[in-house]
Amino acid sequence: MHISKAARRYATALLELGKDRNEVEAILEDMQFIKNTLDDSSELVLFLRSPIVKFDDKQGALQELFGENVQESTRLFLKLLARKTRVKILHQITAAFLELYNKHAGIVEIEVLVAHDLDDTQRQNLHTELEELTSKKVELLVHKDKSLKGGMAVRIDDTVIDGTVKHKLQELEEQLLSTAVK
Repeated sequence: MHISKAARRYATALLELGKDRNEVEAILEDMQFIKNTLDDSSELVLFLRSPIVKFDDKQGALQELFGENVQESTRLFLKLLARKTRVKILHQITAAFLELYNKHAGIVEIEVLVAHDLDDTQRQNLHTELEELTSKKVELLVHKDKSLKGGMAVRIDDTVIDGTVKHKLQELEEQLLSTAVK
């Protein structure tokens, strides 16, 4: 998801507010709840982005959905977004907040692509190895992709370590084609 500069500024302001009020963890839970709700409802995202929907309707919907389920700071933040006509980027703001929180807490998000499901022992061993490698807390996101045939690919920020069978076969094919041409 593309995150705009405005979304990052609002997320930064919310994180700073949380730090000032010692509510970072509570606001984190709120942002995760809001992001999960938006992820599960493309209709809600379209509703919030729509220029046709009135300010009062958007604010009312946010109050109805999140009002009693979030902290006062988050509730006030949502009202501010509605007043400033920034609820259209709420999804981006939640994603930016989660990124900023991870950086603040020293957590690195690592995506792992596997051909077959990992059992609990394999997942725990991989988690431990990656924490040792990065010297940070690791949030592991494991995705299954049968086209990989075997092995795994690990993405840490912009670095990809590709140990999949599919990748090895592609390398072998390239090597064979380059030597056959000579």
